[in-house]
Amino acid sequence: MSYQAYQKTQQAAETPSQVEYRLLAQVTTALIKAKELNPRDKTTVQALDWNRRVWSTLATDCAVEGNQLPKEIRAGIISLSIWVSKHTSGVIRGKMKIAPLININRSIMAGLAKQAELQQQMANQPDRQNSSIVSKNTIL
Repeated sequence: MSYQAYQKTQQAAETPSQVEYRLLAQVTTALIKAKELNPRDKTTVQALDWNRRVWSTLATDCAVEGNQLPKEIRAGIISLSIWVSKHTSGVIRGKMKIAPLININRSIMAGLAKQAELQQQMANQPDRQNSSIVSKNTIL
């Protein structure tokens, strides 16, 4: 199996929460590596820019008509995105630290992991309505 075929299979099997978790894990790892570097180092700036783009994408997705997240959660994500952008500018200017960006990502990842766990539990539960229909049909 080629690597590209593997990637397509992996993406098809992942829930949106799992994809978001994986993306945040990757960008957070880049931030952790950049944490010890100079704020204007190329690696640091790339990690910060990547993180800002991820959050901008999350905010844009939350602003789209038809997003199924509750309004309060969408508003919170948009607010966090604005904060991430401002804080990132402060980090690049040398006035802020990267650690709070890492902490925010980790907090969101914890929520996504819990959501994925609940989705998995629901997927593993037999459909009670369908099982009662099967029982009725079996008796008839």
